[in-house]
Amino acid sequence: MTRLILATRNTGKIAELKAILADAGLRHELVGADAYPDVPDVRETGVTFAENALLKAHALARATGLPAVADDSGLCVDVLGGAPGIFSARWSGKHGDDKANLDLLLAQLSDVPTEHRGAHFACAAALALPDGTARVVEGRLKGVLRHKPAGTHGFGYDPVLQPDGETRTCAEMSPDEKNAISHRGKAFRGLVAVVRELLG
Repeated sequence: MTRLILATRNTGKIAELKAILADAGLRHELVGADAYPDVPDVRETGVTFAENALLKAHALARATGLPAVADDSGLCVDVLGGAPGIFSARWSGKHGDDKANLDLLLAQLSDVPTEHRGAHFACAAALALPDGTARVVEGRLKGVLRHKPAGTHGFGYDPVLQPDGETRTCAEMSPDEKNAISHRGKAFRGLVAVVRELLG
């Protein structure tokens, strides 16, 4: 059994990838970054989700000598030319302030009618081996941005993105419902073939 390390301290994200690997019949042991507390966090200096995911995966694989998985994701708004994009978590200037990020985005789009509020969540997931071999898989969840937040589940921009074909926002769905269609779920499920190819 190969040990895989996922570049996150988010227990929900670890559980999600564990379940996806198990459902695919892959019995690799998956641990989070907390298992290696001496490994420093990696600065996300890439200009795409894929570059940031690869930066984190390569750094973790080199530091631990283990295959490493990392992801990067965000919201891309059509009328903003794909922004906030890689700056999604710090759109308001302070990293991780979900309310400030959401408030700023809604203010920027306040006069944009519904038919022009198309957007998608994007996620790039990377698997890197200690020898430098790497693969990236991307997933998207397309939808439209609501004018006001709705729902209490999820985080980030979940309360304003209503996926195509849905009447609810991502924050109004249960975690299982959202994971089944989410950008991260799609990217992680896409990693299954990569894990099989590189790790057997």
